[in-house]
Amino acid sequence: MKTRALLKGASVVLLAVLGTACGGAMDVTVYEPGVYKGPKDPLVAMQATPEQKAALQARFTKSQADR
Repeated sequence: MKTRALLKGASVVLLAVLGTACGGAMDVTVYEPGVYKGPKDPLVAMQATPEQKAALQARFTKSQADR
């Protein structure tokens, strides 16, 4: 009998905790498709250099050599 009461009490506490965890405000951010609004990416400028293009092509060729 004590076990059932303990189980019921634990269930009530668990449900109370789970119920309060979902009470946060829901903020939705809508972005325009195809438009990046984040900070500038330094890799984009680096990708335009011939050295970086050659390094990427060499890495691609090496990874695709077994196919």
